[in-house]
Amino acid sequence: MSGPPRLFDRDLHRRRLQRAARGYAAAAFLKRRAAEDIVQRLEIVKRDFPLAVDLGSRDGAFAAALAASDAAAKIGVLFETDLSEAMLAGRPGPRLVADEEQLPFAPESLDLVVSSLALHWTNDFVGALIQIREALKPDGLLGGSGPRVSPFADAYDAAGLLQRAGFALPVADVDRVTVRYDHIFTLMADLRAMGETSTLVEGARRPLSRKVLARAAELYADKFAAPDGRVVATFEILTLTGWAPHAGQPQPLRPGSAKMRLADALQVQERNAGEKAGR
Repeated sequence: MSGPPRLFDRDLHRRRLQRAARGYAAAAFLKRRAAEDIVQRLEIVKRDFPLAVDLGSRDGAFAAALAASDAAAKIGVLFETDLSEAMLAGRPGPRLVADEEQLPFAPESLDLVVSSLALHWTNDFVGALIQIREALKPDGLLGGSGPRVSPFADAYDAAGLLQRAGFALPVADVDRVTVRYDHIFTLMADLRAMGETSTLVEGARRPLSRKVLARAAELYADKFAAPDGRVVATFEILTLTGWAPHAGQPQPLRPGSAKMRLADALQVQERNAGEKAGR
């Protein structure tokens, strides 16, 4: 059987992250927001995680947010990984250059895996989720977020992807972030500084002509201009949470095992499917 389609050039993605590493912090507002959101979710989880991994840590936004939170006491050792060695340079703590498509972790070795704004560049997103689930110990936790592209999925579809990957108790939700720019070119500059410009195999290396860029700026301004003349960009961050299966987790009831009829619980009269309600 053939593997998943190769949509993204992972080597090109790594080179763009390498290029972005030095000035990444100046444009990392989405990364910080996503990392802080994951930390806030961990604050309400009544569990300790002796060994945790941050996949695609970039400049260490998750570790920084964790250090400022009470959730830090729940984490034993945090390993930071990234596809780019330049992103990991210059800060303390255990770090590892790793490809999110080929995780180096032993089965059932991790208690927690987090990833913010990194997994959307994998060619096989479900396959990456499966590798994470296999690396987690039973009842281990995944908390991850990414732009709502590649795969372009809503929260319902994303929860289904978690189930396909074998996760239990899947939860997915969307955070919408609106940012104002002077023009489309400052938006493009931010995406470049984040290392988030296109790495599609088809056309990724073809620079756009000035004519195309000028027309794009004109169309974007026509469609997304604010009253003050600035343009608006909306980023949608999809957050996924799932647990590696464990026998002690809540389980759905078997069909027919309910101890009370729904009609009784709702205090309404039960009717047959073909019976019309009286006036």
